[in-house]
Amino acid sequence: MATMDITSIDLVSEMSLFNQGLNFRSYEFLGCKPCDEGFCFTVWAPHAKSVSLVGDFSEWNPLPMDALFETGAWTLRCDNAKIGDCYKYRIEDQFGHTIDKIDPYALQHEVPPKDASIVSVLPKFAWKDATWLRSRRHKVQLNQAINVYEVHATSWKKAEDGRDLNLQELADVLIPYVKDMGYTHIEFMPVMDHPLDASWGYQITGYFAVAGRYGTVEQFMYLVNEAHKAGIGVLLDWVPGHFNRNEVALSYYDGTPTYEYQSHIRATNVRWGTLNFDLGKNQVHSFLISNAMFWLKELHIDGIRVDAVSNMLYLDYDEGPHELNEDGGNINREGVQFIQKMNTEIFKAFPDVLMIAEESTNYQGITSPVHHGGLGFNLKWNMGWMNDTLRYFETDPIYRPYHFDLLNFLFVYMHNENYMYALSHDEVVHGKHSLLGKMPGDRYKQFAQLRLLQGLMLGLPGKKLNFMGYEIGQFLEWRFKDELEWNVLSYPHNSEYKHYIKTLNSIYTSHNALYLNDFETEAIKILEADDPIMIFTRYGKIHRDLIICIYNFSFEEKKDYRIGVPYRGTYEVLLNSEMQEFGGCWQQNLEVMETQVSENHNETYAIDVLIPSMSVLFIKPKRIYKE
Repeated sequence: MATMDITSIDLVSEMSLFNQGLNFRSYEFLGCKPCDEGFCFTVWAPHAKSVSLVGDFSEWNPLPMDALFETGAWTLRCDNAKIGDCYKYRIEDQFGHTIDKIDPYALQHEVPPKDASIVSVLPKFAWKDATWLRSRRHKVQLNQAINVYEVHATSWKKAEDGRDLNLQELADVLIPYVKDMGYTHIEFMPVMDHPLDASWGYQITGYFAVAGRYGTVEQFMYLVNEAHKAGIGVLLDWVPGHFNRNEVALSYYDGTPTYEYQSHIRATNVRWGTLNFDLGKNQVHSFLISNAMFWLKELHIDGIRVDAVSNMLYLDYDEGPHELNEDGGNINREGVQFIQKMNTEIFKAFPDVLMIAEESTNYQGITSPVHHGGLGFNLKWNMGWMNDTLRYFETDPIYRPYHFDLLNFLFVYMHNENYMYALSHDEVVHGKHSLLGKMPGDRYKQFAQLRLLQGLMLGLPGKKLNFMGYEIGQFLEWRFKDELEWNVLSYPHNSEYKHYIKTLNSIYTSHNALYLNDFETEAIKILEADDPIMIFTRYGKIHRDLIICIYNFSFEEKKDYRIGVPYRGTYEVLLNSEMQEFGGCWQQNLEVMETQVSENHNETYAIDVLIPSMSVLFIKPKRIYKE
């Protein structure tokens, strides 16, 4: 559809819908599209005095474009243009000033520091993921195991000569690795075109293009296709709240606030040095929702993680100055309405995808349906849990008993939203230390605590995300220019720790008590949550399908610890994080445990358990006797 001849499209009618905020496939007619023997170029610049096309095909001499009636669009057919030509739009504002701008809808741009758009079309890719897409349509997404591996495209691994792998080369090594490790999804930090590597892709200029330094759109299609063939979902980070302010891109596109707010205060994002999209403008709605639809439809991704949702919800989220509502409130009503509209339209077109909010406040209803007044996301990153839990582990063990509330406070609000527990790239940058470096003590104790942290996250009801490198116990902070420290796997503890994560992932996907019932209150029964022991039971749809999750946050083992269980029978250890194979010191695991009649933790029966120091135990029924 996106590569059809544009001469069959009624541009005036399409632009009318675009201006009403109702055109969610605007990438099919705006930008550079094949027509007759050449290409038609169409750009929205409603307040420009004139617009010309410049490019290789005209030796960069201006070709005046025609105003498309009262639509705000300018268009021109160029028979000389061919695939691979560089081009820009020369925008003349109402004061006679001119500037050359990129095409907001271009499918390809030059690699920085060059910045022209490139004439291109979507390739006719031979997709072979029909089985995956068909199975996705028949699944209830939130009842599935979702264990995400977050990836930055050029720093996961380098080629042998030190250069960046392109997306196809990356696919050939990353996907088998993710499959072997037992993750269910890969989430890519933004792959859209951006000029600055140090922004990690979060300051976008070309929303419809794959960053040239990463590869081509066809290579991204290849990656998604191969992932789906391997049974791996692909999620993508997306930034609809703010955009790069480089003058050749979207910034004040026609010489006036075009994509950004009219108010300089509301348009300016001080914290990130960017510009905020005007989320109350109809045309911005069409642009952004069309962009999400583009990645979901044309590139077959399985979901979107929406970055910086808080910045879209609050008028005072950024550093000052601020402009509040007419009633003095700080809620950006336009932002709320846009998000609701976005999720409504996306789920109308793709009811089987994931929409995930990275939102850091206690705003209510992030994952509630729009028709109930919520924002309509599937999932919300639990930023509070992440901050509290890492603060606990970074605390000197001597003082941890006074801060156990950092761990058990979660149980007060854990059912308020559909949570994803995320330990992302943000936790290992800017002097925060690596995940391993946050842990006090010697190497043995550090890895014991890492195993405990990961076992805790996996046991809690909700979906999971870990940043690349966490699974190997990387020593240093993440550096976007360098590959992961794969050499650490030759050091003591690291390879054992990687084996532990692989085992943990396998347990997660093979035991539905750990994921099937995540967002129901009956998914978990908390037995104990006082320093230093935390115990809860996870339940699947069938009540006898259960796993008892036991955590010891002290460096002292607990002998003959009596734990209540719901059924008479025998119980066995599913996971013991202190086994030697995982880097611990236990050579022999616990024996099968027989229940006794004893009321503990509001259960009729009990088992006595030896709980290793700083450990995770998962225990499940081996045999349940009839009453």
